Amino acid sequence: MERLRFRCFFVLLQVCVLCSADASGKKWNKLREQVSNAVKGYTACNPVNCSCHLRCSGVEHFILEVIDRLPDLEMVVNVRDYPQVPSWVQPMLPVFSFSKTADYHDIMYPAWTFWEGGPAVWPIYPTGLGRWDLMREDLQKSAAQWPWNKKVSKAFFRGSRTSAERDPLILLSRDDPQLVDAEYTKNQAWKSEKDTLGRPPAKEIPLVDHCKYKYLFNFRGVAASFRLKHLFLCGSLVFHVGDEWQEFFYSQLKPWVHYIPVKQDLSDVRDLLLFVKENDAIAQEITTRGEEFILNHLQMQDIYCYWERLLTEFSKLLTYKPKRRNDYSQIIHKLSKTEL
Repeated sequence: MERLRFRCFFVLLQVCVLCSADASGKKWNKLREQVSNAVKGYTACNPVNCSCHLRCSGVEHFILEVIDRLPDLEMVVNVRDYPQVPSWVQPMLPVFSFSKTADYHDIMYPAWTFWEGGPAVWPIYPTGLGRWDLMREDLQKSAAQWPWNKKVSKAFFRGSRTSAERDPLILLSRDDPQLVDAEYTKNQAWKSEKDTLGRPPAKEIPLVDHCKYKYLFNFRGVAASFRLKHLFLCGSLVFHVGDEWQEFFYSQLKPWVHYIPVKQDLSDVRDLLLFVKENDAIAQEITTRGEEFILNHLQMQDIYCYWERLLTEFSKLLTYKPKRRNDYSQIIHKLSKTEL
């Protein structure tokens, strides 16, 4: 059977009360109950109930790894940050994007960053945070160096000002540095201290050094943030801000079970931080569940499996037989610097 090759390209659609803690700890009963109810209603993932320029090359790597097991098919792969098919577009177009909100019909795929190609953030642009399987090893080593009882009991965040939604945490850090250590770093768009909320940009901190802290924050960027999966592997408690932007695996992560959910305006952030500091055992239990989920269910082999299942099922929806076009460019597997 003739094997179709594909091109990865940019897709442009022509459419246009902070209270003091009391001795009894009753003030936290509501949040304790919320954690308890979330855990009771959670069914752990297992083999029975779970399915198995560089951005382009990151996508190509995964497809080429499974292409010999795929039927002939055609698809459109979007490697921009933003999804391309808003819900009001008719007819609905099948476009693959790495992230979306409920307002878009894009089909989510595992982002190129599992292999290479990253966000436009200095100094990791354009190579990215690092190959996922190798970063897993590095983060686990760092987590072992910083077990829970040795971590700094403080929230930590370093990142650029992709969105003003991050501002309240930065301001809280300036107001209460014993509770939060959060600063803005440069990105490619940085022009002045106005872009870092009136202060000089902070030095970038490698992800492995985040593991020193008990509480780590994840914010969306232009779309979903690539760092979320990494934070869990520090063995630190993840505070995930907002739930609008999704990646393909987010639906399996449950608030209060695997992470602490934070309102998008951060109006609850101080109380949540005080809660986990005063309820350390609960915080550690949530941390352990989050870390184990990513370790067990987001391995590199799971990413290959997901790509294969995704494209196989998509091929069944095609209502025509794909044919090779003369303007197709063949993509072949080449050893790259990211491979061992």
